[in-house]
Amino acid sequence: MSLHVMVLGAGITGVTTAWFLRRAGFRVSVIERGDEAAQEASFANGGQISVSHPEPWANPSTPRIVLRWIGRAGAPLKLRPKLDAEQWQWLAGFLRECLPWRSRRNTAAIAALAVHSLAELRQLREIVGLADAYDARGRGVLHLFFEAAPFERARVRIGELAAFGIELRSCTALQCAGIEPALTASVPRLAGGLYAPDDESGDTMRFSQALARVLAADGVRFHYGAHIERLRAADGRRIPGVDVCHAGGRDSLTADAVVICLGSYGRRLLRPLGEHLPIYPLKGYSITAPVRDATCAPEVSLTDESRRIVCSRLGERLRIAGTAELNGFNLEIDPARIAALLEWAETRLPGAIDRKIATPWAGLRPSTPGGVPIIGRSRHYENLWLNTGHGTLGWTLACGSASALAALMRGEKPPVEFPFRGG
Repeated sequence: MSLHVMVLGAGITGVTTAWFLRRAGFRVSVIERGDEAAQEASFANGGQISVSHPEPWANPSTPRIVLRWIGRAGAPLKLRPKLDAEQWQWLAGFLRECLPWRSRRNTAAIAALAVHSLAELRQLREIVGLADAYDARGRGVLHLFFEAAPFERARVRIGELAAFGIELRSCTALQCAGIEPALTASVPRLAGGLYAPDDESGDTMRFSQALARVLAADGVRFHYGAHIERLRAADGRRIPGVDVCHAGGRDSLTADAVVICLGSYGRRLLRPLGEHLPIYPLKGYSITAPVRDATCAPEVSLTDESRRIVCSRLGERLRIAGTAELNGFNLEIDPARIAALLEWAETRLPGAIDRKIATPWAGLRPSTPGGVPIIGRSRHYENLWLNTGHGTLGWTLACGSASALAALMRGEKPPVEFPFRGG
C-alpha cells in the first residue's frame, strides 16, 4: 500500500503539493480551516507568474529606498514596529540578506526554481486542461519604469537573467505602448520598460479551486473547516498525525508523513516542536474591479517598478495589487493603502475601471528574510516536510516547489539547483 501523506493547508502551495504527491503515487489528504481552497494569502493576489523578477525584496538598494519612503502613506514597503521579538528577529535577518553576495545567491536560487516552476505549471495545465478555469494569459509581463536612472540600472537584469534562460527585452516608451496599447496615455512619462514574453498571469484562487476539484475526483480527501490544534510528536523523531477541531467536534488524524503548507501560520504551529522557521507575515493589498472600458484595460500583465504595483487582466476583471506591510498578523485593511492602488489605476490606466465598485483585499504573504522559500525535510522529525515561505512569489514558485518536494519525498534529487533542506 502507498504511503499516506497529509498536507496542511489548501492555498496555492498546498493544492499543488497535493497534486504532485498524488502524481508521485502517494495517498494524499489535505487539511484546511477554510470552507474551500485558497481563501487566505492565495485569494486575491496580483495574479502574476513572474519568472522575470527573481530579485528578492532584500537587496542592496532596499535600505536606501525604504528610508526615502518613510512618512509616505502609500509607500510600497511600510514597517509598523511592535513589541514583537519575531518581527525584530526577522528584520535583522532581512538586513543581513541585503548584503550583495547574499542577495545574488538568493536571486540565483529563486530564478532557477522559477524557471522550473513555469515548466511544471505548463505540463500540469496540459495534463489537466485548466487554462479556461482561471483566466490564464500567456502574454508576458511588462515592467515599467518612470525614471531614467532606475531604468538604466535595471537593464543589467537582461544579461543576468539570460544566464538562467529567462528572456527579458529592453523597450522604449513607444515600444511599451506597442506591446500594450492601454499604456499610450503614459508614453510621455515612461522612461522605458523591460518585457518578459514568457511570463504569465491568472487567478490563483480559481486555479487552486479547480485543481482541488480534480484532486478530489482522483481520491484526495479534503478536510475543510478543520482547524489544526497541534501536531502530535512521537519519541521525538516522528509526527504520527494532527489534532483538529471542526463543527462536529475534535479528531486525531493520522498519516505516514506530514507536509507544512500553512503560509505565515506554520511558524507558530511548529515552534512547540523545536522547529524554528524564519517566516514573518508581509501584508499585501489588492483591488479587483470589473473592466469598464476594454480599450483602457491592459491585456499584458504590468509591473510598475517605481511603485511596486502589479496589474493583471483576469477575464473581464482587473486586479491591481502591491505594497508590503510588516504589521504582524493584522489583517485590517488600511484605507490609505487601497487609495494608493486606486490612484495608480486612475493615473496609469484612466477609464479602465470604476473605483466605486472595486473590491479591496489584504492577505499575509509568508516571507523569509531573503525571499527564498523553505522546501525539504524538517531538521528534527523524519516524516515532517516543509513547503512554505514563498513570500510574494507563491504563484510563481508553486508548481516547481511542489514537484521538487515530491521528488525529495521519493528519495530523488530534484532537477533544479536550489538549497533544499536535507532529504
